[in-house]
Amino acid sequence: MAELEKEMFSEPTGDQSRAGIQSWESEKTPYEQFMAEENIPVYGGIIGVENIRNLELKPWERLGGNGAFLYLDSLEGIKGMYVLEIPGRGQLNPERHLYHEFYLVMEGHGTTETWTKEGGPKRIFEWQPGSLFYMPPNVSHRLINATNERVLILATTNAPPLYNMIRDREFIFENDYIFKAHYSEDDDFFKYDEKLYAVPDNKRAQARTNFYPDIIDADLPLDNQRIPGYRRIQPGFRGFERDHNGFISQYPVGKYSRGHYHEAGAVLVCLKGAGYTFNWQRQYGTTPWKDGNGDKVRILHYVQGGLVAAAPGGGDWFHQHFPVSDGPIRFINYWGGPTPTVLDSLNRETGKSGNLNIEEGGRSIGYSKEDPFIRNMFQEQLAGHGQTSAMPEELYQKD
Repeated sequence: MAELEKEMFSEPTGDQSRAGIQSWESEKTPYEQFMAEENIPVYGGIIGVENIRNLELKPWERLGGNGAFLYLDSLEGIKGMYVLEIPGRGQLNPERHLYHEFYLVMEGHGTTETWTKEGGPKRIFEWQPGSLFYMPPNVSHRLINATNERVLILATTNAPPLYNMIRDREFIFENDYIFKAHYSEDDDFFKYDEKLYAVPDNKRAQARTNFYPDIIDADLPLDNQRIPGYRRIQPGFRGFERDHNGFISQYPVGKYSRGHYHEAGAVLVCLKGAGYTFNWQRQYGTTPWKDGNGDKVRILHYVQGGLVAAAPGGGDWFHQHFPVSDGPIRFINYWGGPTPTVLDSLNRETGKSGNLNIEEGGRSIGYSKEDPFIRNMFQEQLAGHGQTSAMPEELYQKD
């Protein structure tokens, strides 16, 4: 760290002057400084990426392999994300860290080794495209590519708030305390539990496991909350069974979600299919195009491997997701671990589920009250792919 300047304070000379200066360039946060020190690309100031495969990756000396950080609009101080490539037959350097970390395998096959004591026994498990697994704090681990083809991983963490609060790299990377609430030496810690549980609070479907073999092609239970035919399951990672740990969801062909808003931090990763997302500030209302504010709406198209920050600009933006592909579109709302702000699916102003429409105390725009531009564009996008809308007409008459 550079030596702190020792310039002395100058007091104002009279009533018409003020202390200090009135504009300056903000210093990088501790997490932003960490990203810069890692010497790999940082993609910031964006709401999403069409396909992470198109990003330029560079050698990552600390980890091995190649990588790039994603610092999306709305993730500042909440969630860290990065893309990681392991060349064929390559392996990463061992690491451990105080923050929680999640790995989503987009390409390739390999194994992960974990251990808690140097020279002690190792636990080994295999993964493939679509595998999702959780790495608890301070558990040493190493990823190994088992084939000649590259491995491509999208990782997410809660490193930003930890860096911004603790500000001690040695404490973050060289801490050996094991959190028993989140890790154990049980043989089934990284085994998939196929049972379907009810989330303690909202009673929707939950899988309580730390390893998902394939979230891209696995069957999802019917949910229907976003649209009839909508499927969804919520991960219940060890020690976080009551938390809103993101979710894996799927929209049927020709149907789209209602517009809705919530806090910042959610990032949707496209696991299957293709589509687009609208984002707009709540101040522009529920019908931005009709009210002459259509130019204020952001739109991002993506394919499998793309992602979008659902609520940029500090959060509480309306956003809406549309599938435009031959088959269903599947997402993961990718969690990065607990943060100082607890996210859930409640409208805290009313105590009702955010999935309810606004007039019912929720945070969603009913189809009968949405901007007509939305369904018209959806139909045009589908027509470009030789498809037609499967939205029941009665939804637009009465929700």
